[in-house]
Amino acid sequence: MKKPPALKGRTDRVFDLLVRPPHKQRLADYLALLKPLDDQGRYLPFEALRYRWAAGLDVNFCWALVKKARVAQYVDLLPLGEPLQWGKYLLTPLAQRTLSIVDRQTTSAALDYMTSQIGERAHFSYLLNDLIEDEAIASSQLEGAATTTRVAKDMLRRQRQPRTPDERMVMGNYRMMNFAWEKRYEPLSVELISAMHRVGVEGIDDEQYSPGMFRANDEVVVQDGAGNTVHRPPPATGLVLRLERLSQWINLAHELPHHKNYLHPLIKAITLHFALGYEHPFRDGNGRVARALFYWFMFKNEFAAFRYIAISLLLRNAPVKYGRSYLHTEADELDLTYFIEFQCSVIVRAVSRFDEAWRKSVAFSEDFEQWLTGAGFFERLTEPQRSLYQAAKNGVAKEFTAGNVMEHLGCSCNSAMSTLNGLVELQIFEKRKMGSEWVFFLHIANELKNGSERSRSRSESA
Repeated sequence: MKKPPALKGRTDRVFDLLVRPPHKQRLADYLALLKPLDDQGRYLPFEALRYRWAAGLDVNFCWALVKKARVAQYVDLLPLGEPLQWGKYLLTPLAQRTLSIVDRQTTSAALDYMTSQIGERAHFSYLLNDLIEDEAIASSQLEGAATTTRVAKDMLRRQRQPRTPDERMVMGNYRMMNFAWEKRYEPLSVELISAMHRVGVEGIDDEQYSPGMFRANDEVVVQDGAGNTVHRPPPATGLVLRLERLSQWINLAHELPHHKNYLHPLIKAITLHFALGYEHPFRDGNGRVARALFYWFMFKNEFAAFRYIAISLLLRNAPVKYGRSYLHTEADELDLTYFIEFQCSVIVRAVSRFDEAWRKSVAFSEDFEQWLTGAGFFERLTEPQRSLYQAAKNGVAKEFTAGNVMEHLGCSCNSAMSTLNGLVELQIFEKRKMGSEWVFFLHIANELKNGSERSRSRSESA
């Protein structure tokens, strides 16, 4: 990565230099660069901008002009590291658009509305739990877990014990996400950060991870795929004090409208994500804890839909960009705008996927009821049976057991089995013995919803 040039106070003298040779002859070209974004509205690092400047311009001077414009709009966030540096950011158009989308589509009130539109809360619960699993699995895969998504989902849904270190990593992340939800109303503290790590990594490889214990030396570094050291965290000496300082900043009520230093919770959550990764307080598992704390802070501020928005799913598909957003920030005097921009681009896509999922669920719910009415099934199905069938037909869940039905519908084992066996009797589900338990599957083919011949014959026989 090409680091930006050290300006050594050059931004303070930039206007004096503009009117002197050799810059004076290209004054218009230089003045066109006096802005924080490029012509397409992007907040680019030096290594990307230097290829976009006109030939013959002084690269260092061009960068000084861009930095001059950015410095004028910087907002200080928090002090980081040792020696102390202030992390800052600039509110870009992408960040503003992301804040608007998050405010409209991910609050607890928005989630309640979505649930009411589905009409059958139990079915939506299946959909949401599927999305919770996505985050736990993708976060593990981002950290190197080799288990497949299908196998990992099977383990989580059956609540079976993990068999490999990779499966233990997935289960640990799943527990950590639920822990973040359970602890959402607690203030951030060194103890909570430690507990988050312990919940997430305990039992995977305790010697490697040292669950809940902060690093005691400076041997921990971040390396790229080629084994090159790309980040040396601040020293272990003073680490706990710096985490306490971070906790105090997080616990300030910046989100209150009258706060003189108002800060939207999303920007603050992303900053927390960066700060944990930057400090790297544990021997291993730092990325997982950083992402879990991002979610924890969003939960704390009543953005409940983030429980079902799998950001790591998209980070997993762009690990190089994820890493570079850290590196650009560190290389450019802790300008967190690079990290915030990348996270916002991911969050916009993740929220869009969540929105698409619930809209499809609403559409299917309407189609399903029309089919049930037309086929004569509607009067014969109980609401729990409709919920299970709807989840199966929508592809949200492909296998059902008494155990997971009990969990998702909140009923007894007898009620779960009665509901499932009733669907078998109606020839909607079939069941098969797998090991020591019965597993139920959708029996009616997908053509049912489209009114195929097979669908009609099944309806008549029922």
